[in-house]
Amino acid sequence: MTNAIAFQGELGAYSHEACRDARPGMDPYPCRTFEEVIKAVQTGKADLAMLPVENTIYGRVADIHRLLPESGLKIVDEAFVRVHINLLGVPGAKLEDVTEAHSHVVLLPQCAKFLAEHGIRGRVNADNARAAREIAERGDKSAAALASELAGEIYGLNVLARHIEDTDSNTTRFLLMARDGDQSRRGDHGMMTTFVFRVRNIPAALYKAMGGFATNGVNMTKLESYMVDGSFSATQFYADIEGHPEDPPVARALEELDYFTSMLDILGTYPRDPRRD
Repeated sequence: MTNAIAFQGELGAYSHEACRDARPGMDPYPCRTFEEVIKAVQTGKADLAMLPVENTIYGRVADIHRLLPESGLKIVDEAFVRVHINLLGVPGAKLEDVTEAHSHVVLLPQCAKFLAEHGIRGRVNADNARAAREIAERGDKSAAALASELAGEIYGLNVLARHIEDTDSNTTRFLLMARDGDQSRRGDHGMMTTFVFRVRNIPAALYKAMGGFATNGVNMTKLESYMVDGSFSATQFYADIEGHPEDPPVARALEELDYFTSMLDILGTYPRDPRRD
């Protein structure tokens, strides 16, 4: 066991913050891409992968739904991180010194009101944690980064303004994935099951496939479709439901689903995080 948890981005990224919150005793293992995160677990360089799947502001994280089924990994937990954006400056800098703020293209619009009020120009960086590191190396009081407080701690920056995001609902959902799943657990707040499937080429197949969840009283919290293999006719569905495959209602619903599908792959069964409420 390596006791490492892999994530995409640099130290101080929000994914790193998710790792620290969910698994504080594990060593962070930063990777350049989501593919590298998955490979780190596949090859044993890390024990867990922390992968963002959706955000309340910008929706689904691109490519994740495609990568999860192909990874061979299993979901073992979920985690929710409230994205607080902070203006970080070099030691000695004050808010009135700052004329430009560097961050990821997704974060900049989320602070548009604050930046406009203070006459600060936004500057795009490939990664918010990298922006913090580069600002620290640059040592310019007029330049700041928009990033997590964790990034400020790591790179020696001061918080010039805290929680400056325009909305107070910015939350990212992460999935923790491992080489092996564990269906023996039962969470204090219930269980979640995630799966992907393709329906058979028959009339009303999706309607009939979903019927088993309704008639058995199983709550489906997410259902998304996406194309696979570059074809308009090949559609795969990603779903989250509340419950465990061994629960009789879920078992009956999955059995009915299986009848109307050409492929069904359970990606994981894991404790429900109460923060999803």
